Amino acid sequence: MKTGKIVVGILVVGLIATAGFSLNWLKTQQRLGTPGVVAKPTDHPVIMEIAFPSDLPGFTSSNLPQSEVVLGYLPKDTSYAQRVYWAEDGFAVTANIILQGTDRSSIHKADYCLAGQGFQTVKKETVMVTIPGPVPYEMPIAKWTIKGSLPGSDGQKREVYGVYSFWFVADGEQTVDNTQRILWFYRDLLTRRVLQRWAYVSYQAFCHPGQEDLVFDRMKELIVASVPQFQVPLASQGSALAARD
Repeated sequence: MKTGKIVVGILVVGLIATAGFSLNWLKTQQRLGTPGVVAKPTDHPVIMEIAFPSDLPGFTSSNLPQSEVVLGYLPKDTSYAQRVYWAEDGFAVTANIILQGTDRSSIHKADYCLAGQGFQTVKKETVMVTIPGPVPYEMPIAKWTIKGSLPGSDGQKREVYGVYSFWFVADGEQTVDNTQRILWFYRDLLTRRVLQRWAYVSYQAFCHPGQEDLVFDRMKELIVASVPQFQVPLASQGSALAARD
């Protein structure tokens, strides 16, 4: 009996050591992938400069700084971009990009991000949009109806509804499914030794109950106009798209 436990213990220790050695070897052999969004190098070896377009037809815009909570929570080599767009009638959309560095924990499920802001999801859908360019292509984006509470000008919290649209994009790959993103991440790491730099792109707007479809139609126009200016075209040989309702 004791001999059997000793053998099992040796095997377990051996497996742990082998796994540790394999992970260390893989880490030394891997290379950092190219972002799926337009990015410029900075003085930091990993952090990159990314940005949404400032000029889009029918909108004025302004950069927004990331919150201290986000900056303190995510890995230090994460890159960010955030911008708010306004139409003349007061319609506003906040756009956000989080670009992974060497740590995949920069990217989270959309459910977690929304819950952290105090929102819950009422309805989840996936919609295909046509991205224009020299070679137009169909791209899946998530369309989620959300609700939560925000403080008004008087400090009192009021229930608000809205639309949250997002997707994940890397070099030649794009999906709205976080599980698919993780599977592709490890597939590329194991088969190509490439640590893909996934970006989490999102757009958010608020509205009155029942106006979600109207808001999304306007948001979709903004997405279609802005994506070709900051995202590397996916319409190329070998690109992978995945959608899930």
